[in-house]
Amino acid sequence: MPRKALDFHSQVEYLSILDENGVVDTKLEPELAAEELKSMYRWMLMARRVDERLLKLQRQGRIGTFPQTTGHEAISLGSAFNLKASDWHVPAYRELAGFLFRGWPLETLLLYWMGLEEGASPPEGINDLPIAVPIASQMLHAAGLGMANNLRGDQNVVVTYFGDGASSEGDSHEALNFASVFQAPVVFICLNNQFAISVPLGRQMHCETIAQKAIAYGMPGIKVDGNDVLAVYEATREAVERARNGGGPTLIEAFTYRFTPHTTSDDPSRYRDANTAKEWATKEPLIRFTKYLEKKGVLTADIKQEMEEEIETRIQEAIKNAEEMVKQPPLSDPLVMFDYLFADIPPHLQEQRDELAMHLHGKEVDSQKKDEASAVGGGV
Repeated sequence: MPRKALDFHSQVEYLSILDENGVVDTKLEPELAAEELKSMYRWMLMARRVDERLLKLQRQGRIGTFPQTTGHEAISLGSAFNLKASDWHVPAYRELAGFLFRGWPLETLLLYWMGLEEGASPPEGINDLPIAVPIASQMLHAAGLGMANNLRGDQNVVVTYFGDGASSEGDSHEALNFASVFQAPVVFICLNNQFAISVPLGRQMHCETIAQKAIAYGMPGIKVDGNDVLAVYEATREAVERARNGGGPTLIEAFTYRFTPHTTSDDPSRYRDANTAKEWATKEPLIRFTKYLEKKGVLTADIKQEMEEEIETRIQEAIKNAEEMVKQPPLSDPLVMFDYLFADIPPHLQEQRDELAMHLHGKEVDSQKKDEASAVGGGV
């Protein structure tokens, strides 16, 4: 039998609407009202200012190591802006803008990076999953949620996020494959910031784009300018609408650059070129969106100043509240760490809990004795 070519009618588009100078392609410009545009800007600005403050808190030892989100605001907010309250938002760990837009109190997010599990608890009534640090694990959860939506017969959509490094994990293949096979209403958004910690994209894969992998899974795929909030919004809008109407999953590759270290414990100067970083800095999402809104007359100096002041006040308030919360029960009691994993605590954990309780109680007794001795002896 002769060899025969299989006929594939597939291609991958690249979408960019707003360039780094704030110039928009009017033919592709989405129809968003002025108030919607201001809302998008406000949440992107909020995420940027929170991220900047978190870095200072980390350097001061007031929170632990965390991954910064600066430069990823357009991807997180531009996509989440399409979701209804009943839809599912399944993040990785650079979706700060989406978290804030979806209604997570800033105090909760602060508690998470302070190392308290209470910070991983989604607020009541918000269909979000918590931050997922294990790479690509959240993609499986998203696929499962989408399959469950189909079984229930509802029209909720799931949007999930992962990095270029996660696309090399087996979990990502399983999630994309199952979502496609079962036509689950899931939008998979890859934050392709070109580095899996220190491994550049060219050492991770040989294909030209991540979006083209959608062809193998039998789903639509598109590559977008990840620093263009309008492009991310429009690509996600199309994918969400398709999923809601029974059209199954979509893979969106949002191409950007990691403007910060991988986490606050990373030193990117050891593996990245400084000149390339400077070049990408001119393309970052908040600057170009600001220029666009100013040209449209949507954003004025007074409006921006008002937003900055409001955000600064909110950040200061949240930090004060969170640091006060950790001093009060139950957050101040380390024994509660044993209370959330098992309905019936297993013997080996009960033994550890008892040992910690005795240790803490002993400290309390020692402290009380010292106070009593100090009172009798006049202090030292």
